[in-house]
Amino acid sequence: MGGLRGLDGRVAVVTGGGGGIGGATCRRLSAEGVRVVVVDADEARAREVAESLPGPSAWVRADVADEAAVARYLDVAVSHFGRVDLHHLNAGIAGSLTALPQLTVEEFDRVMAVNVRGVFLGIRAAFRQFAAQPAAAPDGSAGGTGAVVITASIGSLRGSADLLPYQTSKHAVLGLLHGAAVYGGPLGVRVNAVAPGIVPTDLFAATPDAPGGKADMTRRASTTPLRRAGTADDIAAVVTFLLSADAAYMTGEVVSADGGASIVSTVRPSGGAGAWDIDAHDRALYGWRTRNAAPQPGQALA
Repeated sequence: MGGLRGLDGRVAVVTGGGGGIGGATCRRLSAEGVRVVVVDADEARAREVAESLPGPSAWVRADVADEAAVARYLDVAVSHFGRVDLHHLNAGIAGSLTALPQLTVEEFDRVMAVNVRGVFLGIRAAFRQFAAQPAAAPDGSAGGTGAVVITASIGSLRGSADLLPYQTSKHAVLGLLHGAAVYGGPLGVRVNAVAPGIVPTDLFAATPDAPGGKADMTRRASTTPLRRAGTADDIAAVVTFLLSADAAYMTGEVVSADGGASIVSTVRPSGGAGAWDIDAHDRALYGWRTRNAAPQPGQALA
């Protein structure tokens, strides 16, 4: 088994468990002796991950934005393993890179439903389950009554002109995080979040060639202090630590795992200041509708 305290024999639910970060978390938890319930909207992927794990597992197909589906995945977990101690609320969607004026209400609502409503329903279900089952062993090895880790994002901490619904949703989950952590503390329930930076997974598969999408992830990540993109295993290691008793005095925290991207001052030379063409950037994003990129009289709009 692994070396983190308070995980061996516990039961964990991982939403979005068929994806990159979720799958890596399932594998890491299983290696630490955790019994894992893999939850995903894609049943085939959930089953594939569950059957690949070294320890006991189960899988459930569920839409995390659906209240009945969330209750069902908890029911499956309890029917298989008798209790749930750990929750990684990881399921999320990116949405498109559509510019603000062209965004539809339907797209905004879809991203918010999965990324915010899904986390709310997952946190609520976790607290209900903790209240319904006997508390974990009080000897410190179990890390309290239970633990929850939310997948936030570097988009929870910073702003950009694209991915607006995603960015908004990831800011919103920090409100859920802080409220749940304050509520859960006296009950022995810890709630933390991991904020990944650039981690090439299928989350951005719908934007394969667009700047800021999947195609240029590695190039963009090369500007971080660590000069590389993250891996799903990098994030899974942080999640597993936060769920373990080794993080027993941490709650309400957002742990950045982004290669140092969020600490960089972009107006200093070491942060890339002046290293990109503002006019080219603004033309690509706005057309000619900015003061920096406005055409001169007689200039062709090419």
